Amino acid sequence: MFTGIVEEIGTIRSIRSGRHSAVLCIGARAVLTDLRPGDSVAVNGVCLTATAKSADSFTADVMHETLRRSTLGALTPDSRVNLERAMPASGRFGGHIVSGHIDGTGTIVSLRQDGIALWFTMRAAPELLRFVVEKGSVAIDGISLTVAEVMGDTFSVSVIPHTAGGTILSEKIPGSEVNLETDILGKYVEKLLRSAPQVAHKPDISREFLLKNGF
Repeated sequence: MFTGIVEEIGTIRSIRSGRHSAVLCIGARAVLTDLRPGDSVAVNGVCLTATAKSADSFTADVMHETLRRSTLGALTPDSRVNLERAMPASGRFGGHIVSGHIDGTGTIVSLRQDGIALWFTMRAAPELLRFVVEKGSVAIDGISLTVAEVMGDTFSVSVIPHTAGGTILSEKIPGSEVNLETDILGKYVEKLLRSAPQVAHKPDISREFLLKNGF
């Protein structure tokens, strides 16, 4: 499990591509401190297993499902990536619960300055947006962010300079694709409600339904 607090920006050293898979070699420093083969590292929000480690890099396998669901297939040598080690039991929960299991991708449609903050507005598929709520949490390329606004087929986040400067968000422009992981708690709640006998016939979960049932 991760928290969405990026530890450092790594660099793709090399990519060995198979027909439906890839092996990434990623240059890093901070995440290598206590990393061992078999440990999990979030790379742009995608949970990968470190398969080997050197003094200044580690390697990780990427399977077909991961390439299909995320932006990792678009990486090239010298691409910069957000890195976070799995949270230790004694660690601080600085962001929110992030599994590293990407739901899909979104596309940045606009950026605007708002005082010290930078607003990113992005478009996402309806099956992702249903779990994106105003003031809720979302992970964008592995970064824990608060949803500032949801409108139609887009949502926005407001990013402080520290977050933009310490992650690859500072490199994004309109048209850039990003990995999205919606709040896992919302997905579990919906599944539990849909599987309950008394609500099995209901096609949608509405605000009125939740209030009626004590939520």
